[in-house]
Formats: sequence, structure tokens, C-alpha cells
Amino acid sequence: MEVSRIRALRGPNLWSHHTAVEAIVSCTDAELSVSDLPGFEVRLRARFPEISPLQPTGHNDAIPLAHVLELTTLGLQAQAGCPVTFSRTTQTLEPGIFQVVVEYSEESVGRLALELAEALCRAALEDTPFDLSGALAQLRDLDEDVRLGPSTGSIVQAAVDRNIPYRRLTEGSLVVFGWGSRQRKIQAAEMDGTSAIAEAIAQDKELTKKLLDAAGVPVPLGRSVTDVDDAWAAACEIGLPVALKPKDGNQGKGVTVNITTREQLNAAYAAAIEFRDDILVERYLPGNDFRLLVVGDKLVAAARRDPPQVVGDGVHSVRELVEQVNKDPRRGSGHATSLTKIRFDDIALGSLAKQGYVADSIPPKGQRVILRNNANLSTGGSATDVTDDVHPEVAARAVAAAQMVGLDICGVDLVADSVLKPIEEQNGGIVEVNAAPGLRMHLSPSYGKGRPVGEAIISSMFKDGDDGRIPVVAVTGTNGKTTTVRLIAHLLTSSGLRTGMTNTDGVYIEGRQIDSGDCSGPRSARNVLLHPDVDAAVFETARGGVLREGLAFDRCQVAVVTNIGSGDHLGLNYITTVEDLAVLKRVIVQNVADSGVAVLNAADPIVAGMAANCRGSVTFFASDIQLPEMARHKAQGHRVVYIDGSNLIAAEGKTRHVVALADIPITRNGAIGFQVENVMASVAAAWGVGLDWDAIRVGLKSFANESDNAPGRFNVFNYRGATLIADYGHNPDAILALVKAVESMPAKRRSVVISGAGDRRDQDIRQQTEILGDAFDDVVLYQDQCQRGRADGEVVALLREGLSNARRTSYVDEINGEFIAIDTALARLSEGDLCLILIDQVEEALAHIAKRIAEG
Repeated sequence: MEVSRIRALRGPNLWSHHTAVEAIVSCTDAELSVSDLPGFEVRLRARFPEISPLQPTGHNDAIPLAHVLELTTLGLQAQAGCPVTFSRTTQTLEPGIFQVVVEYSEESVGRLALELAEALCRAALEDTPFDLSGALAQLRDLDEDVRLGPSTGSIVQAAVDRNIPYRRLTEGSLVVFGWGSRQRKIQAAEMDGTSAIAEAIAQDKELTKKLLDAAGVPVPLGRSVTDVDDAWAAACEIGLPVALKPKDGNQGKGVTVNITTREQLNAAYAAAIEFRDDILVERYLPGNDFRLLVVGDKLVAAARRDPPQVVGDGVHSVRELVEQVNKDPRRGSGHATSLTKIRFDDIALGSLAKQGYVADSIPPKGQRVILRNNANLSTGGSATDVTDDVHPEVAARAVAAAQMVGLDICGVDLVADSVLKPIEEQNGGIVEVNAAPGLRMHLSPSYGKGRPVGEAIISSMFKDGDDGRIPVVAVTGTNGKTTTVRLIAHLLTSSGLRTGMTNTDGVYIEGRQIDSGDCSGPRSARNVLLHPDVDAAVFETARGGVLREGLAFDRCQVAVVTNIGSGDHLGLNYITTVEDLAVLKRVIVQNVADSGVAVLNAADPIVAGMAANCRGSVTFFASDIQLPEMARHKAQGHRVVYIDGSNLIAAEGKTRHVVALADIPITRNGAIGFQVENVMASVAAAWGVGLDWDAIRVGLKSFANESDNAPGRFNVFNYRGATLIADYGHNPDAILALVKAVESMPAKRRSVVISGAGDRRDQDIRQQTEILGDAFDDVVLYQDQCQRGRADGEVVALLREGLSNARRTSYVDEINGEFIAIDTALARLSEGDLCLILIDQVEEALAHIAKRIAEG
């Protein structure tokens, strides 16, 4: 078995809506059925007993080793605690070659699972050892390292529950919610609206206390100190006992409380100075440690935090009791678990000494032993939810503290006997205000019920009903994609929306190109969705990007399929038939939002059939309203777009919107059939987005298919009285459409300049000139720069073969080089002639043509 071409499908894809890892797996003849491998399944189950059945009950099909690899990859992730359920193995047309697809929740974990599954299968094949527990530990450790922690994870889950899209921007906790101009960001439990000044104030504990005191919020008195002697002087001024802490510390690092002697203060100062140079001494407040969580202008959760401790049983030592507590599966070494392991370090030993114990002491049964003075969860403390007990005055003080500092999400640390009565009545005080507070104690408290703090944070960022999405239109098909994308983007822009667009020419934001080249894949689309100045997006969605990574979005508002026809690029990447291509193209239709629209070409039966795969509504378009699909759809009151004489009609029930083709320059009064189809698709998409019809009409009238805004898409020029047409047509369907279009344009003599893309099938290359040979007098064949795997001259030879039975062509020339071929054709033109130039290097060829026109 050989595993190759491993891909991460990061969005909805050919196989499912799940993220997944895809691999090409080659099996030998013996591996096509594991029943032909003596003892294999027995050895496999001995190494991995939890693997699922190799096939459903009642089936008796041959099971290839590739399928075993699939199930092993899925099973290893499941046993490691990853929430995955989907996998699939598909045989290709090549004997022994399979496509294996397995869902992942974290990409790196999915890749590692595939690698370990391959090693496990080889161990079973070769009867060698395999460390299953070690493999699962690897997966668990990696998963814990890369997945979001509980705080950020709770916010993300709350967004998912509200259908708000999200994307991790880093391997850490920086997450963006929503798209384009409606996006918001968080960094752990900190919002993008939180100012750096507010965060800086929260870090400065002395300044925080001054501000809170000014707002009438009870705080302990204290001051900054310069050295240990000054610290003792401050303690004497304030009055013992005192607390000592770093001025801008966090997570309780370097904090010592209830200091009553100089010796204790010296030790506390030494501990604090390891973390920060600036030290604060303040009055020690006796009582319990409470964390109050404020989001916006509301208190949303409260917990009492208890320091790490053990309770004696009269049998075990303190060290042994700590080890027992740390076996709790809720306790981990980082922030990924609800609790943290108790650290048995010098601070813990110092705390024990104050109580008259050492590590090996055996405390009496029922004796509580404190292992740290502070109660932070990060040091092994525990939490008890007290949200329902908080007195309104306590909540008001917490909110006032957060607002005085300026934090949108704020952890307020209160020391008091209780939260049942006002702080002032019990001589308590707020000792700290924290930016980006941990949420673990509120999500999964040690005691009491968890609180929906993630939902509270998302609700403060997005109002009810706001899913953070902008209108997204995805366009695919064999021909017409780029023109349709450009026209839809133009209609959106004409309606006042700042529009982002991707296509085979580049990435555009509000008409400005920010990237060039073929940008019809998911990476470019994701970049547009991240742009803060985008109110709507239109994406050309090419087959290559969907195969490589899947879609860049989970849902689109409108999916447009222009056509499938006889297909293109067949034979590449295991897409060998028109039916295969249709299954791939319909991925965007399958991922239309429930309230979205699929715009489908009813004149193309295979496209019309995609309607059954749409969870939203369907708008059919075709010139002929008498087509069965169109007539039935219209009769049922659904949306249709069609041509009636010299008008474009958009109908829904009894409602009709009429646009004269004469007011749509791109169609040349309806004479250019394929442009009429592109316009119908674009109008249906704009209608699906909800644009005003007056804006649609204005947009259609102002869109000119010129080389500056739609390069290589039926660009028409005048050259010495002859008509030049430059187009990027590159498959038989496109050639047929172009021939039909130019036949409507008068000409004394017709010529064409053409090459062929080497990554097409031989029959597709020949068919292009078979079509052209019946429509053009002169044919100039050229070899372009990129033969795409073909030998020199091979493509031109195939094009020449296509002309062997030409009924009209009387002149054929073969040229090496696109620009020389163009010049050759131009030199033969006379006034009144027409020349169709099928360009390959779009921008360069158009520039060359413009130069020749300028030269006259």
C-alpha cells in the first residue's frame, strides 16, 4: 500500500460538508481484498481492538486495504477523543487506486492520524509491534495543543449555535467571527472593541485602584514600593496583615496574602520580584475570593474560588493526597481542561510550613491543608458557582469597576465574606480588575452549574438576528463564469455595496485589483471575506480549488451554475465524465443557505437536475420559457428569468420585471447569445441577493464588456475598418457559442487565431478546429508558451487534424508564438473583415492588440 497526495479539505467539498483529509491510496493486487491476506484482520484487531467492523452487516464485498486505512484513521481519532464521524473510500477508474477521505476536527491531528493509521496497517501486514497507547497519547497531546481552549472554545461554540461563521487566524486564540464589513474578532476572552488603554489600566493595579476608588468602588488601600525595606515600611503604614503582589501580574503569579511578619514579607517580596520589578503592597482583606464576570453592562457569572487544598484521611501523606487529587480527569497541565493539576513546588512547601507540615506529613482525618495562599484555577484551585447569590449592589459595583477601566469583558476579583450582601457592609473590596479573564471556572465549576458565558459574549458582539454574514455569491460552470462574476459584482456595486470579487484574472475590492493571476480558488475567496471594507462578495469557483481545499465558506446566499455542456478539463484529478464534473460543480448548490437561492441554467439538463440538491429556493434561467423545466417552475409560482422577444423577463408568480435587451449593451441588442445567458444568470443572482430592480437596470445599462473591465471576454475592437474580437474561449462549448455570436456580425471574410491547452483531451482539442473549420475562411494555428505536459508541436498537430474535413477554411498557417500569430492574422485583414483571436496570455495579448491598433 502506498499513500500519496494528501490534501486537507478545509471547507465543504466533493465528499461532504465536513473538513477532511484526503489521500490517494494505491493497493497491490493482493491488497484489493484483505480476506486474501491470511490472518490480517486478526492481527489488526489484536493491535487495535476498538476498530469498527470493516463492512456493514449483511454485506460480503471485497474489502481493500485502502478501506481499512480509512476506518483506522477515523477510529484512532475517535479513540483519542476527537469528534469525528465521517469517512469514505472510493475506487477510481485506475485499477488499485482509491481516494480515501476522513473527517478531522483539527487538521494537524487528522494528518497525524492518517500517518499513524498507515503505520498500524503496516504493522498488521508485517506482524510487527504497534504502540497503540503511545499513538493515542500522541493524538491527544497534539489535539490539546492545537485545539481552542475552553474559554475561546465556548465563545466559538456559541457563535456556531447562532450560525455565525468563524475562522482561526493563528494557532492561538485569535478568532474572527463573521465576514467582511460585519466581522468581529476576539483574542481569548478579549474583544476587538477593547482599547489598549483599558488593558494597560487593568495591568496597572495601583492605577486601577485609584480609578475604582474615585468611582466609589471599595478597594484595599496600598502603594507601590521600591525595595524590600520600603515594602515593610508600607506594610507598617497600612497595618498588618497585608498582601504583596506584582504591580501588573496575572493568574496569581507572585501573589502572597495574609502577611503578618517581616520574615513572611521578605519571602513574599523574593517570590514577587521573580515576575515583575514593580511591587505593590496593600491591606489584606480577610474573606473568600470571588471572581465576578462582567460582559458589556451586565454581570453574567460569579464564582467563589478556593485555594488548592487537600483533606487529610489520617493515612496518606500530603504528597500522596495531592497525587490522588491530580488523578481527577478534569485536571490537566494547561488551560485545556476545566481544572489544573495542583503544583507541588516551593510555594506549596512554604504554605505547608506555615501550617506546621512537610510534604511527607500525614494530616489528621478531616484536616484541611492549604497548598497556596491564592485561589487561581491556574495554580490548582477550585471554583463554586455563586451567580444566583450575588446581591444587586455587588453586581452594580462589579459593572462600575469594569466600566471605569473600560473593559468589555472583565474579570472582577472581590474579597469578601459573601456576595449575599453589599461589599461595604462586610469591609470587603475589589482587589483586581482583569482583561481577557479565564472562563473555565464559569463554564465548568467544580461545584454548581456552568454558565453560558460564551453566549453572553457573542450576544454582546452580535445583536439578535445578526449572523455576521455578508451576501456571498458563488459562480461555477464550464463557460461564462468570469463575465457572470464581473457583471454580478457590477450590479452589487451599482446598488451601493462595497463588493469584493475573485476570478481567473485576480482579486478585486471595490473595483481595485489587489491580486493578479488565477484567483478562482478558496485562498483568494477567504482573503476577500477577511477584508473589512467588503459588504458583499462574488466568487468564481473553479473546479481546481474545490478539489484541492473545498469551499472557502460554509454557506453562500446565491449559487450560480452557468452550464456544464460537454465539460472541460475532463480526465484530470479523477474527474473523467461530464457526470463527475457535475457532481463537483454542484458542491456550491449543496451549500446554499436555507434562505438562499440556486440560480440554474434550465437549458442544460444536467444543471437543471441540481435543483434537487439545493436546500434553499431555485431560480431557473433560459431564453426559452417553453422548456418543460421553465414552464413548470413558472406555473408553480417560482422565480424564472427568460427572454420574450426583445426583452428580458424576470417573473415570480404574477410579478414581472422587464428589461429591454437594447438597454443591456453587453448583449448587442440580444445578438450575442452566450452574453444573454450570462446576463440572465447575473440578473437572477442579483435578484436572489435582494437588490432593487431600478439599481439592477442601471447596473445592466452601465456594464460594458470592454477589455479594461472584462479582459478576454468577447472584447470588440476596430482595426483599419476590420472587426477584431478577443476572447479566452478554450473548449468546444465556448467555441460553439463564439461561432454563433460572430455569425450575427457582418463580415466579408472571417479569420480565427487559435491554440489549444495541452491539459485537455485529444478529442477536445481536435473538436475546437472541427467547429471553426466550418465557420472561418482563414485559420492561424499557434503554439503557446505553456504546453501543459505536451511535446512541442503536439497541440498544433491535433488542431490541424481537426481541420482535415473543414468545409469552409481555405487558408491555414502554423506559427510559433501567440503575438506573432496575431500579427500574421492582422496583416491579412482588409476593411470589412472579421478576425476572432482566441488569446491565451490575456493581459499581454490584449496589450499587444491595443498597441497594433494604436499604430494604425
